[in-house]
Amino acid sequence: MTQVKKQISPLRQLMIDEMNMRKLNPRTQIGYLRAVDKLAKYLKHSPEQATSAQLREFQIALAEQGASNFTMNGTITGLQFLFAKTLDRPDVVKRLCRVPVPRKLPTVLSVEEVKRLIDACHSPKYTTALSVAYGAGLRISEVVALKVSDIDSKRMVLIIEQGKGKKDRLAKLSPALLVCLRDWYKYAQAQNLMLKGGWLFPGQQPYNPMSTRQLSRGCLAAAKDAGIEKRVSMHCLRHSFATHLLEAGVDIRVIQTLLGHSKLDTTALYTQVATKLIDKVVGPLDALSMKPEEVDE
Repeated sequence: MTQVKKQISPLRQLMIDEMNMRKLNPRTQIGYLRAVDKLAKYLKHSPEQATSAQLREFQIALAEQGASNFTMNGTITGLQFLFAKTLDRPDVVKRLCRVPVPRKLPTVLSVEEVKRLIDACHSPKYTTALSVAYGAGLRISEVVALKVSDIDSKRMVLIIEQGKGKKDRLAKLSPALLVCLRDWYKYAQAQNLMLKGGWLFPGQQPYNPMSTRQLSRGCLAAAKDAGIEKRVSMHCLRHSFATHLLEAGVDIRVIQTLLGHSKLDTTALYTQVATKLIDKVVGPLDALSMKPEEVDE
């Protein structure tokens, strides 16, 4: 049976070529194309000849429809790429404006909650994956992208290739995490779940990595079984890693390096949720309650 290929418009192909030329992340490309699709649906024709006024009206319509700030900013970024890069019409998007996004405090688990979460996993693969996320402070995308060859037990580091921002970095490999990884490797090899030198956390087929969605679902299931009422996600483990290190007295600049943050301000957010550090602070009201020293007359 002959497979019919879905035809795409010249404009869409041109935009795809521009994104491929710049080697944009596949998820970024999908987001940009989705933004253009939204505009085309709103205009009811190709956005190629859209005017500045039409784009402004489109953003107003998004706001009136109740689109979140994240959605609006993502859509604007996609349209800026289309008109500024693909069509070379940067003036058209000048009137579009990004919307401020409220900065919320990260959800942090206690050490006891992390242990309950990891213990609640029903599979050695998920137990190890969550242990890596917490033990090395990795993003979910970095966990599933790990290969067996990324474990450097001589230098006690994990090699993170092309993490967020297309940057390589080294993550901490603690002795306890190394033992956990070795146990998982032996189990996976015995069960024929892992190819030699392949993905550290394979998917249903060993030649593919586990998907972020699959790992996220496993984390949510473990949180439910552990009876944790907080809003748990894989990124919670990364937040908890940073917060617990900060509470243990590790220099914030070291934590910044381990997390791969470009700006110290991003890492400094954890000082607001490090409760052990906050508990050590003597409040001004408490100072008033202290026994004053006797004053010599």
